[in-house]
Amino acid sequence: MLPMTMPDKRLLYLISRSTHALKSHLKREYAAAGVSVSPSQMGVLFLLLEKDMRPMNELGRLLDVDNSAITGLVDRMEKLSLVERRMNPEDRRQFLIGISTQGRQEAKKAGKIAHEVNRAIGDGFTIEEMRVFTRVLSGFLIKFSGGGQ
Repeated sequence: MLPMTMPDKRLLYLISRSTHALKSHLKREYAAAGVSVSPSQMGVLFLLLEKDMRPMNELGRLLDVDNSAITGLVDRMEKLSLVERRMNPEDRRQFLIGISTQGRQEAKKAGKIAHEVNRAIGDGFTIEEMRVFTRVLSGFLIKFSGGGQ
């Protein structure tokens, strides 16, 4: 429970605006570096770098998007030659999504930018402040998404 003396109770507004500002900043940084994919597409590519050939429903679950959203996202990425779709040999009703050579190249460029943006987020704050901030954000994920991937 928030203390009643807290000066600004507009937490939802501040979190929403901060998220929007970060996404906009990331898009600008991607464009300046010649990265041609969206932050959502980068989420898929980063997951595939961690573990290639994932089922589409696993990608959707990890990104917290529904089946139709992940299908549309993967369809667009496949048209851009960022990912490849293959039949799952263990379950022919399911497709596995793999990262392409072009997808790896985009992810490598974007990874450098994501690292710089992550560093910039912490600029001007102490290590302890960033630990608390990280704990608060992780708590939001656990509280409101039921997971916190």
